[in-house]
Amino acid sequence: MGLHSRYGEILQSAHHTLTLDKGTEDAVQAKLTKAFNGMMSALFRQKGATLNIDILASDEAQDFIETHASVLDTSFRQVKISEGMRRRLERSDYIFSGIKTFHELNEAFPSLLDENGNRKPFERFLNDVRKIDETYNINYLRAEYNFVQASAEMAAKWEGFAEDGDRYNLQYRTAGDDKVRPEHAALNGVTLPMSDPFWESYYPPNGWGCRCTVVQVRKSKYPVTPQDEATARGEEALQSDTKGLFRFNAGKQQKTVPDYNPYTIRRCNDCDLAKGKSTLALGEGRGEVLAFIPENELCAACKLVRKCESQRFQTKKQYPNEGKVQVHQLVNPADSDYEKLMQVADFFARQGKQVRLTPRMSRPQKFVYQNIYHSLMGTKYEGKCPDLLIDGKWYEHEGFATDNPKRAFRNMVTHGLKQSNRIIIDRPDLTDGYMIRSIYGHIRQGKDIKEVWVAEGEKLRLLYKKDRQ
Repeated sequence: MGLHSRYGEILQSAHHTLTLDKGTEDAVQAKLTKAFNGMMSALFRQKGATLNIDILASDEAQDFIETHASVLDTSFRQVKISEGMRRRLERSDYIFSGIKTFHELNEAFPSLLDENGNRKPFERFLNDVRKIDETYNINYLRAEYNFVQASAEMAAKWEGFAEDGDRYNLQYRTAGDDKVRPEHAALNGVTLPMSDPFWESYYPPNGWGCRCTVVQVRKSKYPVTPQDEATARGEEALQSDTKGLFRFNAGKQQKTVPDYNPYTIRRCNDCDLAKGKSTLALGEGRGEVLAFIPENELCAACKLVRKCESQRFQTKKQYPNEGKVQVHQLVNPADSDYEKLMQVADFFARQGKQVRLTPRMSRPQKFVYQNIYHSLMGTKYEGKCPDLLIDGKWYEHEGFATDNPKRAFRNMVTHGLKQSNRIIIDRPDLTDGYMIRSIYGHIRQGKDIKEVWVAEGEKLRLLYKKDRQ
């Protein structure tokens, strides 16, 4: 059965809409389409008779995965939940989006050639894959968005239940209206302790569009449902789930989507990597031996997606003008200059710029370095680790505490230029005239300087820009 047929069967031809207003939904889908087009441009550049899975780590594919995952993340942005749980749910969204992206690329790849086996012009290729974007990123996304939203809400509730443990029992409840499907109504009222294994398989959401919930109840008010009766009612509720996709607990597993979903295979339920029982090697000769990871194209894609996720950036601040601050997972918040860098990043993000904080690295593994600093590869700055990536351009921040401001300025410029030709400095007690003369002194020595910004408290201003003087 093809993926489309399989997904259609799973969705049971139900009508789904995003729980967003029309204007927001249109904006979301416009962003996804733009990212999809960029990814198709990268796919168009591929050579060979088979899809090169490494494309998943490309800038264009990563941009699409991040965009898709961020759409799913917005479904639970207002949900009250611990930061640890939120990060794990966002990680689940990223991995789900990455595997889904693999399927989109795999389905689009044959469209590169026409009926005679010749490579199509790009415009024709892009037009031919438009249906893939519509199917995956409009039709399927509606159901996925609502499911992720329900999963996150139930994960948040589970986290709250855990604070009381078995002090209260949990009771399954439907929405109680005429839209409740009969099979889910069978579970209404099932009452069991939180520690009962029943909740591992029958905790909502129990299907696409499921609106069921679970609440805490006093033990003295409701009798416990006999185990065999509860299980029988659970099986009745999930009788249409012949593949067992919905038999998971988002709160216990700390995932928005189960490991086995429309884009994966049943054996993913047994995969040590998916279960978090082992780790991926980030370089040759590292990592553990996994008890079970099946070897096929999908699994290779899954490994790469998880590898990329381990090196991704987390969004810390986001503004209505599209500006945002992202921090790489390897950045240490305890570093002495972290707060200053966040202040600098926030200044540019408020101007609508995309800002990323990147980590200091000593002898980094090749995959890790390339994943973060790929645009430096092949340049004179390859191997360097600038502090900030602002709208695709690298910047180095320098700050010195000294009682000699002239020496401090010279040192800041000299040290900063070793990492990038765009530098941001904490302003010493010097006039603009002196600092500009000093900059030109460096230029006369043959140094390449594109920009110099000075930080004055929370504000920054451009002191020098090449070809602007």
